[in-house]
Amino acid sequence: MILAVLAVPLVGALLTWRAVGRLATALHAATAALTLVGALAVAVTVNRAGPLMAFDGFLRADALSAWMIALIGIVGALAASEAPRYVAHAPGRFYPLFHLFVFTMLLAVSTDDVGLMWVAVEGTTLASVFLVNFERTRASLEASYKYLLLCSVGIAIAFLGTVLVYFAGIQQFGDEVHALRWTTLMRLAPGLSPRVIELAFVFLVVGYGTKAGLAPMHTWLPDAHSEAPAPVSALMSGVLLSVGVYALLRFKPAVDTAAGPGFARGIMLALGVLSVAIAAAFLWTSPNYKRMLAYSSVEHIGLVCLGLGFGGTLGTSGALLHVANHALAKSVGFLLSGRIRAAYGSAEIAAVGGLMRGMPRTGAAFLAAVLALVGLPPFGLFVSEVMIFSAGFAQGFAAVAGVVLFLLVIAFAGLLRGAHAILYGPAVREPAAEPSGWRPALPMAAALALLVLTGLAWPPGLGAALDRIVAIVVP
Repeated sequence: MILAVLAVPLVGALLTWRAVGRLATALHAATAALTLVGALAVAVTVNRAGPLMAFDGFLRADALSAWMIALIGIVGALAASEAPRYVAHAPGRFYPLFHLFVFTMLLAVSTDDVGLMWVAVEGTTLASVFLVNFERTRASLEASYKYLLLCSVGIAIAFLGTVLVYFAGIQQFGDEVHALRWTTLMRLAPGLSPRVIELAFVFLVVGYGTKAGLAPMHTWLPDAHSEAPAPVSALMSGVLLSVGVYALLRFKPAVDTAAGPGFARGIMLALGVLSVAIAAAFLWTSPNYKRMLAYSSVEHIGLVCLGLGFGGTLGTSGALLHVANHALAKSVGFLLSGRIRAAYGSAEIAAVGGLMRGMPRTGAAFLAAVLALVGLPPFGLFVSEVMIFSAGFAQGFAAVAGVVLFLLVIAFAGLLRGAHAILYGPAVREPAAEPSGWRPALPMAAALALLVLTGLAWPPGLGAALDRIVAIVVP
């Protein structure tokens, strides 16, 4: 089953490489649908029957992997539904790279091998950098170059951390092949050298934290997310950042066991507070609504980092749930921003006004996405944020939680200020006609409905799935 869910986007990328016209769009839609079905099937199977393995455990999906695989499948399908609007002039480049991007993310979260995960995370950069520059403007070229440079440097630093983990593991285990496996690393963790593991984790946080968009390594994120086509921005903010968090989350239990929980916790809390603070400042000053959504991603990844730093069952569960809720809300926000940009011809807030009058359905959906990102009930982000801050107060980090709550008020006010100018500000120009019918609205309506569901009543099995992941992450 793991091989199938990895093969579908890879084969889809190959098939769409030469396809044109309606055939290319049909193959693209079929690939996205089959990837979604396969991802959900893996998630259900793992939560019912336990981990899935292939190639003697080289590929392995446990509860944490299944959580990420399901999110990648859902957000990938959501983004794929908007992709045909962007590829009229170049389907031969967009569709293959889109599905190759999805494949590399799925590979990163479905392997038991530390080295293969590192290769796959670098692959996400190589697959997506050409999508960032899809429009081939001067700004998109600059953004893609910055993205490639910073993330490649970051992944090189993560490689040093991986080598140190391998060095610590092979000293004790002596097996050159299996010393790079997660399962082996967790078994050896109590005997690993604390100093080596601490140094390795510093490199890993800087490296994978760059991919996750944690401050101060976030500087590529606003440029890349604002210049990429909306479906690519949805994938990058929705799940690519979470893949970086996933990599850190895999190493954290070993670090906590070998060096004690205080070391990783201090780093995670510091980076979480810094990320929320920087996002709060730039949300007030960003003149571009796609950059505004990008800085909101920095803020929410900071909250996830805080939840993992607070730790315990409540903090970890809240962080994992926040990853899922943010993926849905931010994907909807970026996809709608693409429609707004197409209608008004600009991504500048000053060029858009009166959206609720000119495009009422798009405006209402955009308002719902912004309210979800602000963390208001009945959306699921309210629940996950309450869980994270409850863990902070319960674990004795009341001062940190209080400071972040104050910063969140500033961040949310900045986000609402920008959204108000777009939705209710004076109309600058008449927008193009918005899409009619129920089909264009269905994927985003489904995502918002899931957000309401996680905010009001958890679906059956959600709590049990989070408990299984916490059992893996919290040593």
